[in-house]
Amino acid sequence: MWGTGSGKSRQSSLVRGHRRMQQVPTRTPCSHSALAGGDGGDACPCPAGGPHCRPMFRSRRTGLVRRLWRQRCATAGPEDGPSTLKPAAHALFKKLKDEDLELLVLAVESRGAWESSCVWAPRGDARGAKQGLPPQVLLCRLFRWPDVHQPHELKHLCYCAGHRGVCGDLAALCCNPHHFSRLAVPETPPPSYSKASCGPSWPDEPQHPGTQLLEFSCKGGDWHDTSLSQSTIKDGCWCKLAYWEHRTRVGRLYAVHEASVNVFCELPWGSGFCLAQLPAAHRSRAVRRARGKIGRGLLLSREPGGIWAYNRSKHPIFVSSPTLSPPGARRLTVLKVLPGYSAKVFDYEQVGGKGGWRLPGEGPSDPHSIRISFAKGWGPCYSRQFITSCPCWLEVLLNQLC
Repeated sequence: MWGTGSGKSRQSSLVRGHRRMQQVPTRTPCSHSALAGGDGGDACPCPAGGPHCRPMFRSRRTGLVRRLWRQRCATAGPEDGPSTLKPAAHALFKKLKDEDLELLVLAVESRGAWESSCVWAPRGDARGAKQGLPPQVLLCRLFRWPDVHQPHELKHLCYCAGHRGVCGDLAALCCNPHHFSRLAVPETPPPSYSKASCGPSWPDEPQHPGTQLLEFSCKGGDWHDTSLSQSTIKDGCWCKLAYWEHRTRVGRLYAVHEASVNVFCELPWGSGFCLAQLPAAHRSRAVRRARGKIGRGLLLSREPGGIWAYNRSKHPIFVSSPTLSPPGARRLTVLKVLPGYSAKVFDYEQVGGKGGWRLPGEGPSDPHSIRISFAKGWGPCYSRQFITSCPCWLEVLLNQLC
């Protein structure tokens, strides 16, 4: 009887010990061992439980990689599909710290709906099928644009710390694919709709008291723009935003004091100029349909040398400003910015000391303003000849001291 009981006790102890061994977490390689070329936690000089070597169950890390791989975008052909990028991508995932891998998963699964943190990766080529492909290009190609090939095709967004150069480690760079945008530049050969007339922002018929229309006055034969109050220069904001539906301005001017501002109807996380909160007594079906396409809208940022617009929505935006036109042009250029693309929509150096422009047959144009139409273009190739015919559009009134 005694011997039998001892055998059962020893068997229970062995089972409990086996269970404890199965629950021991596996330490993943930290940045030190990855940069040194190591492939395990034993080569890492960090103490156990240190900030760079927090243990993560291998099954959890594998699950994160699987979640990432499910979010890859489709490609046009099998010759350069996600399977050819898989060795390089998995090699890069192994180099990421645990917290960076989790941040990457959140950023990719949210599809850029919120301003996520930077995902730092060691510089250098990812080992695998695609030799020499930088980490940011690899992930942008895998999760956003399969046709991107070179770093110069991408632009850091204004809230990326890698763009501002605040990362103290020169051996690391941000590879968060939603911290980048594609470049839409006027210098590229534009399609036929791009050389379009910038519609005037004034009524064809005399305006009546009480209506909210862009205000222009004529004094001594010269046009003067009075839509921007002189308080813009005094209150410290670099621009004010006016939202229009056809010829009618909706809501008040929105003053921008921060370096960037979101303009949106539906944004899960973030703040800025929410167009959905602006009331209107009567909206036509065209306006309601266009407002439904604004979604996450755009990000407007003041950066060195000019103003940039990043299209965060699922539909194109159309932009015009005096500096988008080539020198000597008699018409203003309307630039189409596709979803996920950025464009430098205003250049401080080009505007120089230009006064008000008076285009033949169109009237005056404020040289310190930007006009952006959501989802609908205008010009000779469209039924809408002027921007005042667009259902929903935004006017950016710049402080001339910017």
